[in-house]
Amino acid sequence: QVQLVESGGGLVQAGGSLTLSCAASGSGFRVNAMGWYRQAPGKQRDLVATRSTGGITNYVDSVKGRFTISRDNARNTVFLQMNSLKPEDTAVYYCNLAGTTAWNLPFNSWGQGIQVTVSS
Repeated sequence: QVQLVESGGGLVQAGGSLTLSCAASGSGFRVNAMGWYRQAPGKQRDLVATRSTGGITNYVDSVKGRFTISRDNARNTVFLQMNSLKPEDTAVYYCNLAGTTAWNLPFNSWGQGIQVTVSS
């Protein structure tokens, strides 16, 4: 069983920075990619950024140039450095792990979510 623990959210003024962290624990699986999604009030959960174990990154257009995703593969930890934050970045951010079990079955795990609030 995989557990994801997120940290680093909070309240920041527009133009400020925050770094989110997500650590995965458990055994018997292989990590294919880790990433971040976000959900604003009344909206669906959308992709923010992902990074594969091989280093391929993917960002939603609205955060390109402002957010950077990185991973510590040895520790199954993913980070999201968020700079030049805007009020529209306000959302609950969810860590995601896409992996494969020991029986080669794909799965997705989610963290509990962490609030990021950007004031104008």
